[in-house]
Amino acid sequence: MAEDWRDSNIDDLCDALLVLRTRDEAAAFLRDICSLHELESLSHRWQAARLVYAGTPYVRVASQLHASTATVTRVAHWLHHGEGGYRLVLERMGTRR
Repeated sequence: MAEDWRDSNIDDLCDALLVLRTRDEAAAFLRDICSLHELESLSHRWQAARLVYAGTPYVRVASQLHASTATVTRVAHWLHHGEGGYRLVLERMGTRR
């Protein structure tokens, strides 16, 4: 994928994430940097990625998360054709397929 989205500000944010050591630290940072709506959106996308990766049908994922199938389809697209971030984290977390 083209890396035109990546700049020094994105790299700086990535570096900030890398210094977090605990779940509580991560939660505090995310709450400070994101609105509640943004956090909810991020968590829904993450849950959708986990469910799609596990083989759950898109319609069931949408129903479980109270999301649209369009959102689930977008997440699935990035899971399969994105930068590999979803897959990397899912594999490192030992998420079942």
